[in-house]
Amino acid sequence: MRRNKLREALNEGRPTIGTHVQSSWPSIVEVIGHTGVCDYIEFVAEYAPFDLYSLENFCRAVELMDLTAMIKLDQEPRRFLAQRSIGMGFQSVLFADCRDVEDVRECVRSVRPETPEDRGFHGVGVRRNSYMVQGGTKEYAQALKDIVIVLMIEKGSAVDQLEEILDVGGIDMVQWGPADYCLSTGQPGAYDEPRVKAVERQVIEACLAKGIPPRAEIESVDGAKYYLDLGVKHFCLGTDIMILYSWIKENGEKLQKTISDY
Repeated sequence: MRRNKLREALNEGRPTIGTHVQSSWPSIVEVIGHTGVCDYIEFVAEYAPFDLYSLENFCRAVELMDLTAMIKLDQEPRRFLAQRSIGMGFQSVLFADCRDVEDVRECVRSVRPETPEDRGFHGVGVRRNSYMVQGGTKEYAQALKDIVIVLMIEKGSAVDQLEEILDVGGIDMVQWGPADYCLSTGQPGAYDEPRVKAVERQVIEACLAKGIPPRAEIESVDGAKYYLDLGVKHFCLGTDIMILYSWIKENGEKLQKTISDY
């Protein structure tokens, strides 16, 4: 079984940097890997098209670049997608749209091994993460225990049950989701309103108090200081399609002006 470098970083208390991609093209993974600045790459499967073949090749590229692969999953079918993703080589799963404690327990159990002590739902899968040789061994069970489980706190009901949710064993990292929170509480688009930022701080502080690392999603390094001051050490920087959009828009408008002024 492969080393889970993201798990090792969390165990050692080291800060981490990741980036989001919505493209499953392996060459994008290689480009990111060659920068030498990321600990992991998050494939945002909740928003992007994919098939099982493309995700296997995505993980092969991640392994080639000596990184860790994280996948962000839709709310359904959670168990199927989580277990197939892990079998492909993803070593971290980010669960979206959890609304209550039972949702969170279901997510954790979807990942953890089906042993008496772990009480998970993940049995022996003959997939590329074990290649038949290690399926069902002690090493296989340990690899499932090492999968990094990340949880979106993004629904009003989840914030209401935050303390109970954070007490569910097995959560390794938490990500705040302002867009869904605003929508679910009847204030769409109010991401940066003081009342919403106050809830974000509440979530971050609660995570730190429980010893669960919070992660911040930022679009540029300028956004890091605010979160560093709150005690956040884990960041996911940028998204491929937003980077492409912003670059083309900014430079395209400049080129249009240059042409019209010529």
